[in-house]
Amino acid sequence: MAKTKSRSSAKYPARLDVDYQQRLGRWSTLFRIILIIPIAIIATILVGSSGSGGVNTGAGIAGALFIATLLMILFRQRYPRWWFDFIYALNRFTTRVTIYLFALTDRYPSTEDEQNVRLELDYPNVKRDLNRWLPLVKWLLALPHYIVLAFLYVALVFVVVIGWVATVIMGRYPLPLFDFVVGVLRWTLRVYAYAFLLVTDRYPPFSLS
Repeated sequence: MAKTKSRSSAKYPARLDVDYQQRLGRWSTLFRIILIIPIAIIATILVGSSGSGGVNTGAGIAGALFIATLLMILFRQRYPRWWFDFIYALNRFTTRVTIYLFALTDRYPSTEDEQNVRLELDYPNVKRDLNRWLPLVKWLLALPHYIVLAFLYVALVFVVVIGWVATVIMGRYPLPLFDFVVGVLRWTLRVYAYAFLLVTDRYPPFSLS
C-alpha cells in the first residue's frame, strides 16, 4: 500500500509531489540501470541529442522551447496554450523517468499517465503575470540557486546510492532519504520553471519543501 506524501510548495506555480511506497522490489531495484534503458533513450532524444561525430546539435527540444518561449513573451506577450501543454507534458514525463532511475518507485515510467508522480505547472497569464523583459535576465537572477543546488546534487549522489543499497537489502527506501531526494527535485523544478520554462516571475524559495 502506498503512503501519500503531500508537501506542495505553498502554491508556488511549479509543484512536485511523489507517493512514498512502503515496499519496493529488490530485484527491479538491483537491475534498475538496465531496466531504464529503453525509456531513458526516449527521454534523451526528447530533451537533447548529439549529431553525427558527437557534435552537439543544440539543446534539443528543451533548448529550442526555451528560446522560442522567450521570444514569444518578449515580442508578442503570448504563451500559447498548446505550447505550454507540450512543455508541461514533457517535464512530467522526464520527471517520472528520473524518479524511476533514482529507485523511488517501482512503477515503470508511463509516457502519458501521471502514476505516483504529481508535477504541476500553472498556466501563466502573460500580460497580467509576466514582465516581458524579465526572461532576458531570469537565468542570471537564479545564480544563487545554481550554487546551492550544486552542493545539494553532490549530496544527492551519495543519498541515491545509499537509498539504492538500502532498498536492495531491505526492500524499502528510507523515508528521510526519500524526502531529501524529492525535495531536491522539487527545488530544481521551481528554479527551472522560473528561469527556463518562464511560467512565473515569482522568485523560487530556497526550500526543499
